[in-house]
Amino acid sequence: MRARDLVAQIPTIAVDAPVVEAAHLMVERDLPGLIVLDELGRPFTILPGTQVLRLAVPHYCQDDPALARVIDEAHADEFLRALGGLTVRRALPDRPRELPVTDPDATVLEVAALMARTRSPLVAVVDAGRLLGAVTLNALMSRLVGA
Repeated sequence: MRARDLVAQIPTIAVDAPVVEAAHLMVERDLPGLIVLDELGRPFTILPGTQVLRLAVPHYCQDDPALARVIDEAHADEFLRALGGLTVRRALPDRPRELPVTDPDATVLEVAALMARTRSPLVAVVDAGRLLGAVTLNALMSRLVGA
């Protein structure tokens, strides 16, 4: 089995799109992340949902989860609303990571190794510079465990 056999069409997002738009796409489509496209429409990086959470959850709650317990739901909603003016670019890690991109002929094990190495829930599948879609963590795990 090859990457082309596991590829799924998933929505993409522009690097300068609102991060709230990315969050809505992930929720609506039940996706662990999105492929972020650069200004020329090429895969730029993967935006995992966890990066969006890192923006929404105050650093003091990330550093000391016990502090999150004392914040009521109304105030927690304010943190999510604060994402309103931010772009996808702002949600990306400060240091660029290896871009999880492969070709359609990559084996399942190659895709799994790339996903594990880059800690990405998606691997973009590109052929001759054209984005074909992505292999998701769920599709890969289903194949690996024979479900």
